[in-house]
Amino acid sequence: MKKKIALIDGDSLIYYEMNKPTLEEALESLDARLEQMFEQVEATEYAGFLTAGKCFRYAAAKTKPYKGNRKYGDKPYIFPAIKEYLRQHWGFTSIPELEADDLVSIHHTDPFGSTVICSPDKDVLYQNRGIHYNYGKAEIVTVDEVESIRFLWKQMLMGDSTDGIQGIPKVGPKTADAWLKDINSDDMPTFVLQKYIEKFGYAAGISKFAETFKLIYILKTKEDVQREAGIELPELVTYKVKKQDDLWE
Repeated sequence: MKKKIALIDGDSLIYYEMNKPTLEEALESLDARLEQMFEQVEATEYAGFLTAGKCFRYAAAKTKPYKGNRKYGDKPYIFPAIKEYLRQHWGFTSIPELEADDLVSIHHTDPFGSTVICSPDKDVLYQNRGIHYNYGKAEIVTVDEVESIRFLWKQMLMGDSTDGIQGIPKVGPKTADAWLKDINSDDMPTFVLQKYIEKFGYAAGISKFAETFKLIYILKTKEDVQREAGIELPELVTYKVKKQDDLWE
């Protein structure tokens, strides 16, 4: 069988399962979801990632606190147990300076071949070209290079209210789509920068553009990691896909 590595965003897995009545039910559902994922993408290997601590984006956010609009409250008591289960039983890993989205994206080195991103998160799915698996909807998603570039610059114009990231005020999906409709992919960075300058003025526009880019852009290379987080990325460790009964034999 041809090598196929499933790169899994583990953060959303936890949120899907954490409201089950019991930990046992949550773990059973989690295992079933992972096995379905492996089958759907025909994975021979996998690597799973979790977010741990505050990544570099928290320090980069000056206009508004990064994810400051989220109301976390008390998580269900089984939340940490599910996270630990993913670490201990399935071998999921994390790096404090990075989010799971970054780790999935960085290791997506063969977009239409041996690597498949598995996540329901729009940012990691649509900022990366390739064949992906949305495990929230159990569907395959294909994104070409032009689509991934357009999605990034559309997000730069709109911001992302989910993460408390401000773009250009009063710019929503329709306006962003209209602005970018006839813009060549190579020209989008300059076009969007000019829109920031028009709105905020020259110096403030450049500053806000740079800040928003740091917050919106999902890291894709080891050079990105070195630049933004100042760390060396360890080599990818993968696990063979096996049936649940003999996973750790």
